[in-house]
Amino acid sequence: MSDTILKAENISKQYRLGTVGTGTLRDDFKRNWAKLLGKEDPFLKVGAVNDRSQKSTEDYVWALQDINFEVKQGEVLGIIGKNGAGKSTLLKILSRVTAPSTGIIKSRGRIASLLEVGTGFHHELTGRENIYLNGAILGMQKAEITRKLDEIIAFSGCERYIDTPTKRYSSGMTVRLAFAVAAHLEPEILVVDEVLAVGDAEFQKKAIGKMQDISQGEGRTVLFVSHNMASVRSLCTRGLLLENGSITLDGEIDTIVNDYLKLTITEFNLKQRTDRSGNGKIKVNNAQFLNSSNEVVQVISSGDYLKMRVSFDLNDENIEHLIFGFSISDVQGNLKAMTVTDEMALNINNLIDRGYIDVEFSKLPLRGGSYTIQLVFSENNTSVKNHLDVIDNALSLKVLEGDYFRTGKINRKYDAMVLDCKIG
Repeated sequence: MSDTILKAENISKQYRLGTVGTGTLRDDFKRNWAKLLGKEDPFLKVGAVNDRSQKSTEDYVWALQDINFEVKQGEVLGIIGKNGAGKSTLLKILSRVTAPSTGIIKSRGRIASLLEVGTGFHHELTGRENIYLNGAILGMQKAEITRKLDEIIAFSGCERYIDTPTKRYSSGMTVRLAFAVAAHLEPEILVVDEVLAVGDAEFQKKAIGKMQDISQGEGRTVLFVSHNMASVRSLCTRGLLLENGSITLDGEIDTIVNDYLKLTITEFNLKQRTDRSGNGKIKVNNAQFLNSSNEVVQVISSGDYLKMRVSFDLNDENIEHLIFGFSISDVQGNLKAMTVTDEMALNINNLIDRGYIDVEFSKLPLRGGSYTIQLVFSENNTSVKNHLDVIDNALSLKVLEGDYFRTGKINRKYDAMVLDCKIG
C-alpha cells in the first residue's frame, strides 16, 4: 500500500472580481445550463493570473492554477510564498472549507485544520464547551474528547479562564486553545496556517515542538504555512514555493527557503548616493550580502554563514594606510556592533587594487531582527578630516531567529548579539 496520505491533482480555484455571481442573467443561464448538461463551466476558460500587484482587465482571476503534489505519511510540508500567492486558498481546499474549481483532492484519514483564530468556536460558549464543540466538528466522539480534556487544557495554558466565555479571550488565548484542540485530537493530517503568529514567542515554540512530536513521534502528517522562515526550517523537511497561484518549486526545505528569500532582494545603487561624506579618494559603488553558496541575500538566519562584499572605485592612488570599518544598528538607530580594521592591526592596502573588501561571518552572531549597516573608509586614522567615504544605511539585513548553537533550539528574537562564550 502506498504511503501517500494526501494527493492534489490539477487543483485550480477561480474567483470573480467585484460583485458575486456572473453579473448578468444571460451568463448565469449559461453557467447553470452547462451544469445541467454535465459540461464544464464555460467561465473557467477565462481568467487572469493571480498577480495582486497588477490591475486586472479580466472579470475572473485564478487564485490557484494547476496545482499538483503528493504528501507522504509522517511528512511535514512547508508551504511558503508572498502574500496573495495562494497559500491560504490551497489550505482551505485541502481542508474542504471550499471546493476547487477544477481538480480533485485524495486523502486518507481525518484532517484537522487551524486556518483562522477561533475557527469553529462559538464565542458565547466557554473555553471548555468550545473544546467539545470544536472536537465534534473535527469528527471526534464525546468520550474521546473527555479523555483528552485535561491534556488539552494544560497545553493551552488557559486553565484559569477555561469556564469563561471565549468572547472575553484575547486573540492569543483563543489561538492557544484552538491549536491545543486540533493538535490533541489525533488527526492523521494537521493543517496549520499563519495563525500561530498571533501567539507569543513561548507558545510558538511550544506549538512547533508539539508539531514535531506529532510528525516524528506519532507519524502524523503536517502541512504548515508561515512567513517565519526559522520555524519553517526547523519544522519542515520539504517545501512548496507558491507564486501567483502556481507552484514554482517543490523540494528540500533549505532550497525552497533560499529561493523564497531571493524574491525579497532589492538593489542598492550606492554609486549614485549623494548623502555621503568624505574626500572621495575612494568611493563605494556597490555592497551586498552573500550566503554560503555565493548567492545575494538580504535575509539570513542567525548562526548561518554570511559574507558582506563592499566594492569601491579608486580615485587617488596615494593612500598611505587604508582603514575600513562598518557598524550595525537596529531600525531605531541603536548601535549594536562595530568593527574597524585598525583595531585588528590589519593592513588592507593590498586590497586597494582588487577593488573590493570581503567581511565573512562563519556564524552570524546577530539575533532575529532588522538591521542597517554603515560603511566607512578612512586614511591613517578615523578622524572626520581623514574620512574617504562614509555612507549611512548603506545596506539593510533581516535576520531570522536560528539554531545558532546547533542544539535544535531556535534562539530568542532580540536586537542583540549572540555571545558565543565558554561557560563552566
